[in-house]
Amino acid sequence: MRETVGLAGDPAGIRVVCAMSGGVDSTVTAALLKQAGFDVVGITLQLYDHAQAIRRKGACCAGQDIHDARRAAAAIGIPHYVLDFESRFREAVIDDFVESYLAGETPIPCVTCNRTVKFADLLARSRELDAAVLATGHYVESRARGDGSGRRDMFTPADLSRDQSYFLFATTQPQLDYLRFPLGTLTKAETRAIAADLGLAVADKPDSQDICFVPDGDYASLIRKLRPEGVEPGDILHLDGRVLGRHEGIIHYTIGQRRGLGIARAEPLYVVQIDAKAKRVIVGPREALRQEDIRVGDLNWLGESLTEVPRAVFAKIRSARPPVPADIRLDGERPVVTIRGGEYGVSPGQACVIYAGEGPGQRVLGGGFIARG
Repeated sequence: MRETVGLAGDPAGIRVVCAMSGGVDSTVTAALLKQAGFDVVGITLQLYDHAQAIRRKGACCAGQDIHDARRAAAAIGIPHYVLDFESRFREAVIDDFVESYLAGETPIPCVTCNRTVKFADLLARSRELDAAVLATGHYVESRARGDGSGRRDMFTPADLSRDQSYFLFATTQPQLDYLRFPLGTLTKAETRAIAADLGLAVADKPDSQDICFVPDGDYASLIRKLRPEGVEPGDILHLDGRVLGRHEGIIHYTIGQRRGLGIARAEPLYVVQIDAKAKRVIVGPREALRQEDIRVGDLNWLGESLTEVPRAVFAKIRSARPPVPADIRLDGERPVVTIRGGEYGVSPGQACVIYAGEGPGQRVLGGGFIARG
């Protein structure tokens, strides 16, 4: 564990803040750090309405999870604090999520949360507590460079079924240098086994949902509640211009969607475009989804400098898909990723994450949000 954390000196004199969500991963992270002799402080963020989440299974950062984190910290023998970040979370994550859907995009709130609330605000609080590093239970690896610079690089974990690098692409170099991910070399089964061996009550606790603040996964209801004026009906059009039907709001559709279109059709049709300004959903055959060149905005680049000369990489456009061979280059000042062989269902608002290779232990070179056109 000391090698993983990469901090020299007597661990008893080194403070480490551990972000504790109440789940098994962050709890085991805190326990391993305590076992290694570090001065561990657990912090849990209350991010959204406690009352809405307290009885809902699969929640995160509210309700029962806060109680679980508090009990886990007591069992491990470390101080624990709960910070109320509800208003910050609402402004930075929930409002952004709603506006993105209303713009016809498919947002990734976990990325927004990581790069704002967790790896910016919580990181700043950790520094205020004189912590040498901030540790989390994410499944990625962080390794120090061998050049003595103190810089660190991010890599895919040993357990690719738990790989969370897609959601961490926006981690900046200064943040990455301060963060530690002790579970990156473990499998999920090994993490649960450690929790069981230590007698931790969360050993068999189910994993949290991806979108923690959306009750029952019904994000459309949340959007209607927060922005009812933004949900307007419109036409469903075929690529050839035919009007095939009406919809009750573009928020019900995502690029690549096939089921639940609400239209009668004699051929398989997919959502290929969402025109938010005109309130139109455009559908077409699967081949119309195929795309090779992807423009990427808000790029966070952790690798060597990009140029107009294409660089061979691997790219991932959805969290559940494996990375595929690609090239990245600059078109003027805008990065362009070319997927060799093309990809289907490239959706604005999702991430395009760049890797040096495929498989475990591959360096994460960065990424950005997929832009229109």
